[in-house]
Amino acid sequence: MSLLDDVAERDGRRCWVCDEPVDLDKSVNDPQGPSVDSRTADRKAKVAERLAHRGCNSRKGAVQVVIAWPDRLYVVEPAPLIAVAARLERKGGREMVGRCPTRQDAQEAADWLVDRFSRLVPGLPVTAAVEPGGGQFLVILAAGRR
Repeated sequence: MSLLDDVAERDGRRCWVCDEPVDLDKSVNDPQGPSVDSRTADRKAKVAERLAHRGCNSRKGAVQVVIAWPDRLYVVEPAPLIAVAARLERKGGREMVGRCPTRQDAQEAADWLVDRFSRLVPGLPVTAAVEPGGGQFLVILAAGRR
């Protein structure tokens, strides 16, 4: 089995940048085709290669990767998820990642974050909590050290 097949299987055949499915049968030259990407330049990282669309992989070379929060979520001042993932992976602990006007909005964001982090940082056990504060609801991510 090739490196591409191994990485695709481990990552659930989803692009780590946009979180959309990757069609392994497309040409590797097609923007929607598969590619193996180095998520970080850190050689000590536990996950060195990740699956990405060729187009996502090419774009990230020119600009810093931003993991977009879905438009359907109502989150005020959402945290940059790549930075949050790096801190939680490195140090563990808790981090507030957004504020929501209602508990339901916050719970939807929390559920999405746990699902997204399961693919963004595989193997890092991340939990999310919703806490009231200042007339709004805070979304908190927590992770233990690996």
